[in-house]
Amino acid sequence: MRNVIQLAGGFLVVAGISGTIDHLAVQPFWGALLNVFNRQVIPRLSFLTGYELYANLLVAVVGAVVFAAAWRRNEDA
Repeated sequence: MRNVIQLAGGFLVVAGISGTIDHLAVQPFWGALLNVFNRQVIPRLSFLTGYELYANLLVAVVGAVVFAAAWRRNEDA
């Protein structure tokens, strides 16, 4: 289970960074998979209008926190 959480955290980090790159310039690598949040979720949330870059960076930070928490939990067990 911890490995699944670590995988999800790693994906969020990569997706957040990819979304940031996609927001600044077009992301040519794995854009359809990694930029789902950037292309599907952010445009539908009106309060994120103008804060797309920060939202993507927040996804990366949340992913890093999830990954670190799962990794920390893995060390304790």
